[in-house]
Amino acid sequence: MANKSSHLSLLAKIDQVIDPDDLKRLAHMLNNLAIPDIAHHIESAPPRARRILWELLDEEFEGEVLGELSEQVQQEFLQGMDSAEVVALFEGMETDDIADIIQQLPDQVIPEVLQAMGEQDRQRVESVLTYDQYTAGGLMNTDTITVRPDLTIDVVLRYLRRHEEIPEVTDNLFVVNRKDRFLGILPIRKLLTCNPSTTVRELMETDVEAIPYTMSDSDVAKLFERHDWVSAPVVDETTRLLGRITIDDVVDVIIEDADHSLLGLAGLSDEEETFTSVRRSAPRRALWLGINLITAILASAVINVFEGTIDKVVALAILMPIVASMGGVAGSQTLTVVVRGIALGQISRNNLRWLLSKEFAVGCLNGMLWATVMGAVAAYWFDDRLIGIIIAAAMAINLVTAALAGSLLPVILKALRIDPALAGSVALTTVTDVMGFLSFLGLATLFYA
Repeated sequence: MANKSSHLSLLAKIDQVIDPDDLKRLAHMLNNLAIPDIAHHIESAPPRARRILWELLDEEFEGEVLGELSEQVQQEFLQGMDSAEVVALFEGMETDDIADIIQQLPDQVIPEVLQAMGEQDRQRVESVLTYDQYTAGGLMNTDTITVRPDLTIDVVLRYLRRHEEIPEVTDNLFVVNRKDRFLGILPIRKLLTCNPSTTVRELMETDVEAIPYTMSDSDVAKLFERHDWVSAPVVDETTRLLGRITIDDVVDVIIEDADHSLLGLAGLSDEEETFTSVRRSAPRRALWLGINLITAILASAVINVFEGTIDKVVALAILMPIVASMGGVAGSQTLTVVVRGIALGQISRNNLRWLLSKEFAVGCLNGMLWATVMGAVAAYWFDDRLIGIIIAAAMAINLVTAALAGSLLPVILKALRIDPALAGSVALTTVTDVMGFLSFLGLATLFYA
């Protein structure tokens, strides 16, 4: 394989393709990269260049590369393929990866693709498709190696040698009884170093937490992070072994969750990727911009109530954005911390009161600090001590409000089954803007009336 660093300008060469010789050189460079690097270059290309790279890819690599791509890019390439072409991509792919790709197809196409598959492959894929995509069942791979507890290590080793190869990312063998009930694991590290006459029962580890197939993929990722697992068994209600989840699939879940949180804070959908077309990006962004416009009108309506006061004291119009902006930033800091805590499963009713107390204290401290600073600046700026006192008080009120809103809003939205990562920032902006304008202009009206 060619060194990755020698291909950093791969995408730049696309614009220089002018004859078949250039295409051949580009295809040679592309197909000599590692599979993950090919996928990275394809995802890093704009749509037209992306299609050129895909057409230059050798057919033998297409399935593996497709499995490494994001769902949005997968859908681009799957559109227009017939069932035979899709099935051809599945050659040598893991069952869980095949199931993930099939779920990107239109509903009317899925039966055709399954019918075109071999009997054994179809049964394995269908067994995974019966589970929700975002659960342990949908994440698992049915390709496992199981052994019985009464076998000796010598017998297990001979059994393994009969396989052409063992599944990738295999760090343990799963121990089951005659009814396929999960009993424990046999680590490969023990298997390779122990006396061949030792039985599996003597070496197996039974204090292993099997994952129920109904567990959400985010909770699965938390367990892997907490226990440093490489793989883990998945069981049904009767503890019958269904399959296993491996760390490579968990990393994908972690990245997807991180993307979701990051995009959600900007009001963007998970389906938004770097090179999404204008036709698809504009409508998705327009929705949240429209919602934000409504909240902005609400804040403006609050300002309009105090129109008379602003006419009397022009300095208020100059200082208003400062109060709202400080509250927005303070609230966003708290919101980000709380949304992250919810995503990691760290926030519950037991520690919510402590969290609120902590954020209230932080809001008070920062409120006093920056209120004092801004009050002094405003008093000096406009040569008016009263306006300094008013903006200091308003800023302190808004910073405390922002801290409490940033703490409570994600919890409330979560309880209402609304995604806090997606809706939290819009709701927070409304609260901080309205409270900032209301406190600042309200106090000004009270003192200047």
